[in-house]
Amino acid sequence: MSFFKTFLNSPVGPKTTHFWGPVANWGFVAAAMADIEKPPEMLSGNMTGVMCVYSALCMRFAWMVQPRNYLLLVCHASNETVQLYQLSRWAGGQGYLQLKEDKTPSP
Repeated sequence: MSFFKTFLNSPVGPKTTHFWGPVANWGFVAAAMADIEKPPEMLSGNMTGVMCVYSALCMRFAWMVQPRNYLLLVCHASNETVQLYQLSRWAGGQGYLQLKEDKTPSP
């Protein structure tokens, strides 16, 4: 019971935004995971790129804020991973990851 009471009243406990902010942000990770089954043509390259930048900035914020918000850091690291995977799927679907053939004539 002491552990629960300590967690409840801690500076990153459920009475603070340090707790509820990351909990809400797990929705981004869940949405990206749900989109894994979609074809790459259905993904938005612009939005996925924005989500990558957003998660990178939030990871830095979570590390720099005092007290450090490890829950937010893990949440955005997970989101960054999933979004980068989605971005690679989108880029592959658009043909950006294919090797280009050299069409110059041989001597």
